[in-house]
Amino acid sequence: MTLRPLSRIKKTTMRRNIVHPGAGKLKYEIREIVAFARELDRWNIPITWENIGDPVKKGEPVADWIKAIVSAKAGEDNSYAYSETEGAREAREFLADRVNRREKIVSPGKDDGGYPNPVTISPEDILFFNGLGDAVAKVFGFLRREARVLGPSPAYSTLSSAEAAHSGYEHLTYRLDPERNWMPDLSDVEFKVKYNDSIAGILLINPDNPTGAVYPVEVLREFVRIAGTYGLFIVCDETYANIIYGGAQTAALSQIIADVPGLALRSLSKEVPWPGARCGWAEVYNRKVDHRFDLYIRSLVDAKRLEVCSTSLPQLCIPAIMGDPRYAGHLTWRAAMFEGRAEEAAAAFTNIPGVSLVKPRGALYATAVFDPAVMEDEKKALARFLPVSDPSLGEFIKEKTAAVASDKAFVYWLLASTGICVVPLSGFASDLPGFRFTLLEYDDEKRRRIYKNMAESAEKYLNSR
Repeated sequence: MTLRPLSRIKKTTMRRNIVHPGAGKLKYEIREIVAFARELDRWNIPITWENIGDPVKKGEPVADWIKAIVSAKAGEDNSYAYSETEGAREAREFLADRVNRREKIVSPGKDDGGYPNPVTISPEDILFFNGLGDAVAKVFGFLRREARVLGPSPAYSTLSSAEAAHSGYEHLTYRLDPERNWMPDLSDVEFKVKYNDSIAGILLINPDNPTGAVYPVEVLREFVRIAGTYGLFIVCDETYANIIYGGAQTAALSQIIADVPGLALRSLSKEVPWPGARCGWAEVYNRKVDHRFDLYIRSLVDAKRLEVCSTSLPQLCIPAIMGDPRYAGHLTWRAAMFEGRAEEAAAAFTNIPGVSLVKPRGALYATAVFDPAVMEDEKKALARFLPVSDPSLGEFIKEKTAAVASDKAFVYWLLASTGICVVPLSGFASDLPGFRFTLLEYDDEKRRRIYKNMAESAEKYLNSR
């Protein structure tokens, strides 16, 4: 056979389009803003990273007793081996038992027997993933493409992007209302479910990221009622279920889901905290009530079998960490810490015309919202700026903000002026202009200075022209 030189091979376009219809929907502004921040290196601007929720990177020390548990487990040979596909048996037994010990919720002030008993699950209803990013990719990726999941707006980017990418269309959303402490507009939820029969599920995040809202039991029950009425399943991201403060009262999905099929997503990342573990799991409820839901869950397990299993070490640590008598106090201490920081953030943005901030009651973030009427004046928006250290930097930012969302323009100017990196609210599938920042900075003085600088910059920006 004569080999033809590569230079003489006729070059053609690919014979088939290999791009998934949803490829352009994968957006994660939380990390994408980092690429822009790196472009400011030429002006030697030190960056304060307020974009991503990593407590450890922001200075929170991991408790010595937790480190000792991890160290001891790492010394055991089985932590280096494969686990079962669904996850380490001892971890799944431990977590299933925790679900089954959640208490019944009684209706306040009513003698009606309260809400249905919490669901009972087995270890087979726990499925481990390599972090919730892996879980989300599979939960949405193995849905039938025509089956849509209605989610909140603002929405956590991983969830909204994964749902949009699986369908090839924009994420379907219901409204969270900042005028009502970011509570969901349940009439909007039911209207969209009723008149769009492609909707097969409802997504909620409780406590919510990015807003810090915590849903009362009655709100959660309405989600369950709507799902049951229209034959839907529920996905609830409960990453921050044990980071609740400010007197907020809520429930786990397992306590109020009745006989509706559903999934709760949980993780070690923010709670221990151990984000580098990449260890998350799904709790599956009422799997057998519908054969299609059962088959769908089986597809998630089959997908994990192709990977063999998720990382063993963090799974093996779960019973020892969460079962330790010190863990409850650890959670209480952290919740109180974040409550104080939420108070600081809310105070920093008080009485600034054109900007509002609803005090978070859960999770690790706060969201400031600009008055849309003020921000969306295009002529004024293009003229707004913040002072920067170098005229060339100002020209660079003007060029970059000429064709971006109004809140993203502010985020770019904030970076250039102060080095503080936040995330525009438009990056969370929201039409409200604003930005999200974290409650994570461990250095008290530095954290208060960050909040003060952000609030003052927002006021300057709105008054510049």
